[in-house]
Amino acid sequence: MSSSLASTDTSEEVVARQHFSSDSGTVLRVGPLKPSLEETLSEHYDADLLPDGPMRAQFLATHADKITAVVTSGRTGVDAELMAALPNLGAIIHFGVGYDTTDVGRATELGIGVSNTPDVLNDCVADTAVGLVLDTMRGFTAADRYVRAGRWPVEGNVPLARKVSGARVGIIGLGRIGSAIAKRLSAFDCVIAYHNRREVSGSPYRYVGSAMDLARDVDVLIVAAAGGSGTRHLVGREVLEALGPNGFLVNVARGSVVDEDALIDLLQSGQLAGAGLDVFAREPHVPAALINMDNVVLLPHLASGTVETRAAMEALTLQNLDTYLEIGDLVTPVVEPRRPTARKDA
Repeated sequence: MSSSLASTDTSEEVVARQHFSSDSGTVLRVGPLKPSLEETLSEHYDADLLPDGPMRAQFLATHADKITAVVTSGRTGVDAELMAALPNLGAIIHFGVGYDTTDVGRATELGIGVSNTPDVLNDCVADTAVGLVLDTMRGFTAADRYVRAGRWPVEGNVPLARKVSGARVGIIGLGRIGSAIAKRLSAFDCVIAYHNRREVSGSPYRYVGSAMDLARDVDVLIVAAAGGSGTRHLVGREVLEALGPNGFLVNVARGSVVDEDALIDLLQSGQLAGAGLDVFAREPHVPAALINMDNVVLLPHLASGTVETRAAMEALTLQNLDTYLEIGDLVTPVVEPRRPTARKDA
């Protein structure tokens, strides 16, 4: 069989797809996805949505043995319990770059492949990070609210903000997205340093060995690290305190990377100048304390939210699914799949 892969065009639409026709019911949707992706999965792959609540057990009792591939997102993922309930699962395919909600370690043990959609969203996430830096340091949306509330003629000008051009910028996570952010801010003549688990060979930016040392030396700290247990609260209270009362935090990674309670405490006490956040610890729920602060810019996890990028993410998701169903491989694997027949539950 051959697979016709999805593509995008300049009219911002996903065009004429003919996808691999899987056996009925072998693909399962887990959690909400982009509506057009849900429609394609339902119509072309006969993919059911895994129910929540008491209906889940009944659904799995009837359908679990047939499922060989799951399509999910970084917001939902697949845990070890669900893997155990799907004895013939061979691949977990993520719509999005994040996969920290999936138990990748257990998937590796079971021979289950895991994929995501890297690279196609780098530009939009980097653009969003730069937008948050500008808005957070200059206070544009706060000033917009000030004007709309009729305060300008009554109270006069807003307080002076901070200059972005030439600022000292620290990036936690100089991967694909972090590098794209650095490239953009270099055009603002920003002085850029970064912290990674290890130094990036050939990078033009200064490497700093710890997140705390990086925070201590910059005006704005941008979080672009991967989520997961390995980076949980990497930006904790001590790092935020090192950033200091004149420092700004921008997070376009995962809410789990930042200690949100410590962030709120330091913002409320004036020990941080401000924050720009696209991600939160318990999405979609945002603490009221953050909502009530005028020095915090809040976005609803929209960094990749453009027509072009989401179409490209959808296309790559379907490419991974088609390739797995046809030949047992993945286009952009995080974990390489083994043949479903080779899987042995421990």
